Amino acid sequence: MKPAFRTALRMLGAGAIAAAGASAVHAQTVTIAMLNNPDMIELKKLSPAFEKANPGIKLNWVILEENVLRQRATTDITTNSGQFDVMMIGTYEAPQWGKRGWIVPMTNLPASYDLDDVVKTARDGLSYNGTLYALPFYVESSMTYYRKDLFAAKGLTMPEQPTYDQIKQFADKLTDKANGTYGICLRGKAGWGENMAYVTTVVNTFGGRWFDEKWHAQLTTPEWKKAVGFYVDLLKNDGPPGASSNGFNENLTLMSSGKCAMWIDATVAAGILYNKQQSQVADKIGFAAAPTEVTPNGSHWLWSWALAVPKSSKSQDAAKKFIEWATSKEYIEMVAKDEGWASVPSGTRTSTYQRPEYKAAAPFSDFVLKAITTADPNHPTAKPVPYTGVQFVGIPEFQSFGTVVGQSISGALAGQMSVDQALAAGNAAADRAVMQAGYQK
Repeated sequence: MKPAFRTALRMLGAGAIAAAGASAVHAQTVTIAMLNNPDMIELKKLSPAFEKANPGIKLNWVILEENVLRQRATTDITTNSGQFDVMMIGTYEAPQWGKRGWIVPMTNLPASYDLDDVVKTARDGLSYNGTLYALPFYVESSMTYYRKDLFAAKGLTMPEQPTYDQIKQFADKLTDKANGTYGICLRGKAGWGENMAYVTTVVNTFGGRWFDEKWHAQLTTPEWKKAVGFYVDLLKNDGPPGASSNGFNENLTLMSSGKCAMWIDATVAAGILYNKQQSQVADKIGFAAAPTEVTPNGSHWLWSWALAVPKSSKSQDAAKKFIEWATSKEYIEMVAKDEGWASVPSGTRTSTYQRPEYKAAAPFSDFVLKAITTADPNHPTAKPVPYTGVQFVGIPEFQSFGTVVGQSISGALAGQMSVDQALAAGNAAADRAVMQAGYQK
C-alpha cells in the first residue's frame, strides 16, 4: 500500500470518528418527569426501542412519587426553569397551564398518529379553548374491586351498582384481622390527588360540594361531616393498619397480594390486578361500579395521566416526538407483547377496545370505557357549583388548599384530631384561598 494512500485512509478514519463524536455530542437529551406507577415503569423499560429508532435523542428519566412529581413539575413550570422537557401532568393541570401559555400545544400531529382514535373525553379533558395541550398516556375513572372467593365463602353478592351502606356491611363481614385480611382498602395518604381524589367522590355522592355558587366553602356542612365520618370509621374498623400512609401504589400492593377483600380506586389498576405475573389474586378479582349514596353525581372520577412539553424546554421537537411514540398505537402493541393485553395503557384509544385480544384478556374493558365516558366533570355534584372537576376543583388554588384539607383528613384518620376539627380547619383554608384569589362574590 502506498504511503499517500495510507495517509488518506487514516484521515478518513479520523474524520469518521470525529463525525461520530460530534453526533454523540449533539444528541439531544430529553429529561422526563415521570410518575412511579407500574404503567410508567413499563414505559421506561420499553424506551430503549425509541432511542434505537431515534439515535439523535437520549432519554433522561426522573421518576417521582405522585405528590413530589406534582410539586416539582409545578415549581419548574411556574419558575420557567426548563429543568424538564417532558412532564407527566393530568386533566387538572393541562387546561390551566395551556391557558397560561406554559405548555406547548399538541398540534400538527402526523396522520399516522390517528388523533381521532384517541377517546374524545380524554382529548376534551386535556384541552383549553379547543386546543389540545397534552397527549393521554392512560385515562381512568374509578371502580370497586372485590375478591369473588371471599364473597362466595360468606354467601355475599356484590351488586353491579353497590351503595356505600352495602360496602360497609360487606366490609364488616369480610374483615379477618387475625388472618391479615381487611374488609376494605382505601386511600389515606394526604394529597389533593391522593386521599382527596377519593374522598371528594364520597362527598359528592353523599350530596356534598366543595363550594356553593358564591364560592363559600362547604366543608362544615352535614353532607361533608357524614361522608368523611363514614370514610374514617370504615377504614378504622375494617381497613389495614397505617391506612393514613397508603396511596394508590400501597393499596395496589395490598390488594394484589391478597390482603384486601375490597378496594375502590382507579380503573387503571384492573390491568395489574388481572395480570397473573403481577397479582396473586388475578383469577379471584371481581369488579363493580364505584359506590353511590344519595346521588350518582360525581361518584366516579375522570383523570388522565398525560404527557406535555413545557414552553421552557430547549428540546421541544425531540420531546414531542417521544410523546407521540409513548402514546401511539405502536406503543400499545409493544406493551401487549411484553406484559400481555390486559396490561396495556387503558382508556386512551378506541382501537384498543375494538381488539378481540384486549376484550378476551380484559373482562373489565367495556365497563371501564363506559365509566370513563359517563364521568361528568361539568356536573360533579347534586347541587350547582361554580367549578368543574369530579375529584378536584379546577382552579389553580386547589393544589394548595386541597393538600391542606387532605392533611387534616389524614390526621383525623390517624386519630390526631376529630373529623369535625379536620373539616373546620379545611373549611377555613379553602375559604381563605378563594377569598384571597377574588372568587367570592
